[in-house]
Amino acid sequence: MAISQETPTMTSLAQGYRALVIGATGAIGGALSDALSRDPRCSEVIGLGRGAGSLPELSDEAAFGAAIAASGPVSLVLIATGALIIDDRKPEKRLQALSEDSMAAQFRLNTILPALAIKHSLALLPRQDRCVIAALSARVGSIEDNRLGGWTSYRAAKAALNQVIRCAGIELRRTHPQAVIAALHPGTVESPLSAPFRPEGAARPEVQTPEQSAAGLLRVVDGLRPGQSGGFFAYDGSAIPY
Repeated sequence: MAISQETPTMTSLAQGYRALVIGATGAIGGALSDALSRDPRCSEVIGLGRGAGSLPELSDEAAFGAAIAASGPVSLVLIATGALIIDDRKPEKRLQALSEDSMAAQFRLNTILPALAIKHSLALLPRQDRCVIAALSARVGSIEDNRLGGWTSYRAAKAALNQVIRCAGIELRRTHPQAVIAALHPGTVESPLSAPFRPEGAARPEVQTPEQSAAGLLRVVDGLRPGQSGGFFAYDGSAIPY
């Protein structure tokens, strides 16, 4: 069955909602930004990433937080950051390949960056109205679903991100009763991240374009309800065990 690329309209958010995409210069982040810019209900999309709309380095958290705060009030925050290969270091195939530097780099990019993005986005959300924060995770971050091993640093960093999101979901219920925060699995997407690991001749629709993945993710985000906050969901809407 073909994967739909039709751009969804975010009917669960208020007319004229504003959206913030962190990681907007990446493949999926760019596709999310483009899709939201075509939603007639969206009044503005703010994109932060490398280059235009630059997001400061984590080493300066004050500047990092200020860049997010400058976006102003938003009802939707999408965090589309992350990488599987960092500094040309491929994921480990066995425990003997672990190193302190590569593991720290994975946690810095795939856990700490989105965690701080969540932290600094909270002040932008409405207290009583519908709002959503969603961050890209990965199915391989599921502990229960891990049957192959390997990729230890990447898996562990994504599992840690999932825990951050779970904690944030519990906290948000106390202060933002209509809010949803979720971890999202985008599927296997045609991007620099997945290119070295896609099997030759991978049959579509198993491999999606960024636009197809973005459309699926936005449909999922639009359908999530407060009772699902803190959960982990795939681009097709299915729940993934933590």
